[in-house]
Amino acid sequence: MRDDDRLLNLPDVEFGSGVIGVCDVCGLRQAVIVLQKERFKLCVLDFLNKTWTKTKNPPGAPLPPYRSERIWYSTAALPTGRAPALLLSPTRPVRRPVALVTPDLYGITTSLLDAAIRLAKEGFEVMIPDLAKTEGIGPGQHWSLRAGVRFGGGVPASSPAVRTLTGLYADALRTLREREMVDPAKTALVGLSYGGTLATVLASQEASIGALALTYPVPLAPPELPRLVTAPVFLALGGRDRSAARSRDQWLDARRSAGVDLEILELPEARGLYLSRDLREYDLGAAERTWSGLLAFLKTRLLPPPPKPPAPRSAPDPLASGVAPPSAPSPAARAPA
Repeated sequence: MRDDDRLLNLPDVEFGSGVIGVCDVCGLRQAVIVLQKERFKLCVLDFLNKTWTKTKNPPGAPLPPYRSERIWYSTAALPTGRAPALLLSPTRPVRRPVALVTPDLYGITTSLLDAAIRLAKEGFEVMIPDLAKTEGIGPGQHWSLRAGVRFGGGVPASSPAVRTLTGLYADALRTLREREMVDPAKTALVGLSYGGTLATVLASQEASIGALALTYPVPLAPPELPRLVTAPVFLALGGRDRSAARSRDQWLDARRSAGVDLEILELPEARGLYLSRDLREYDLGAAERTWSGLLAFLKTRLLPPPPKPPAPRSAPDPLASGVAPPSAPSPAARAPA
């Protein structure tokens, strides 16, 4: 019987005692600290990180690939000084890249959740600011963004609404980079629709962004702003989406004039908003192709490749070294005297 199995039958185990067992967070068998008399133990690393998560799983059950929580982060973009967000963290105890998903003003939609869950399963620390529950964000910003596209040729990057939203996202990115177990040097911005356009504005101001992934963004004003983006860019859009086509033309101009590293996935039969599961525009085939391309792009840019297994060592060739192999003894030599 192993020590962690014996722990289940030890009613006198005290809070804070140390035994050998399986950590309920990282899933590794090692020295663990008992937090409760039932099966709830954390290794020293997760104990110091205060990642306390109760579990009803039996011993040896695999951990979920990620865990989620709602948090508040500090921001100077709002008079309240704080804003809510959804955070998804992989359960593997390794340093990981970060991905900030920049939402539209509708808040955390099904397509944003889809993006966040897929990213977390691939090993990214993911954060989505929850604009729908943020005090001070409302119809004024909503109208400003859409009026700019309808009457001004694109989202006005210098408007007060855009400055507020990008300031909010910049503070969220700072909070995300300060979390333990993350690699702040590997940062991605992921944005859909208007959120993708806001991510472009933030990327044009943040030279430290490692990758920018956009799906059917709306055009920007001024149209030259994408030229300021230094990060590699992935752009996915439907062939029947006129608004996203205007944004695509802005990015193609940025690639020609400023050398922006740009990868485009255009799906001819898809319309706008084809990633939203709760809308009639949803296109399963186009959505899966987009998620596959987006994740492959981010993994190539920000996730290191798995280590190569060591090559098998071959036996040395005695002939190559100039030493003749020993000859077999003759029958006479093998015969007893």
